[in-house]
Amino acid sequence: MIPGSRSARIRVLVAEQAALRGARVGLLDVCTAAVAALPVGGAGVSAMSRGRASHPLYSTDSVSQQLEELQLTLGEGPCVDAFVLGSSVLCTDLLAGELQRHWTVFADAALEAGARAVFAFPLQIGAISPGVLDLYSSSSVELDADEVADAMAFADTATLLLLDAGIGEAGVPSETGASGTDVAGTDRPDPAPFDDLGGYRAEIDQATGVLMVQLGVGVEEAFIRLRAHAYARGIRISVVAADVVAHRLRFPLETTPSDVRPPGACPSDTQPPDARPPDEEFQ
Repeated sequence: MIPGSRSARIRVLVAEQAALRGARVGLLDVCTAAVAALPVGGAGVSAMSRGRASHPLYSTDSVSQQLEELQLTLGEGPCVDAFVLGSSVLCTDLLAGELQRHWTVFADAALEAGARAVFAFPLQIGAISPGVLDLYSSSSVELDADEVADAMAFADTATLLLLDAGIGEAGVPSETGASGTDVAGTDRPDPAPFDDLGGYRAEIDQATGVLMVQLGVGVEEAFIRLRAHAYARGIRISVVAADVVAHRLRFPLETTPSDVRPPGACPSDTQPPDARPPDEEFQ
């Protein structure tokens, strides 16, 4: 394959999805193009950050949406591992004993949601890593070398879109982007807000801020409390965030984070290693 031809081909596939809906190329086009091109049933992208609350950005279907929220709520899963390790995590069968032991809660929850195989690819350019692209299949499946390379190219395209929208490691969009051309090489005269963010992204950030003030803790601890509350009650983090923002829910000051932390919530676990290890594959 001619160097660079894969990226060009992937960008064409993404641009075709945008053309079908008559809109500027966006994150949802990356996800739908990946599902159309690869042997998977759905795709999702989450914004990940070491300094702010992480949150889902887009999902192609209800299963993908559940997987994104499950991983951010539980603090474990291929999405979390891919972000922390800075490498792809390929899980061909969530029924495998190794995965059941590695993700003691997520594996069964993902199977119940309808996923059998999950593949996570970090969105990464140099030291900048704004999120993760997740793909899932309802049956056990392996991606061959070309399919993995294509998935990584889709992740690269998603990375460029996020950075173009002003979403960096802070995990939030700027007020406006820069004018010029999009990742498909088409002209765009004026900057526009990134329109693919989940509707509750801002609400999760706002709820985290409310808890920082209410509990007198930092942003990381506030998000851990928010996530832990959702995990302990088996509800979505977006639902808890909405209740906090609407003042329907107030966290008790005496709650200790160690009592309610979901699996994988240790702050030290969010720091990636200095060296990037080989991609993980679980079978």
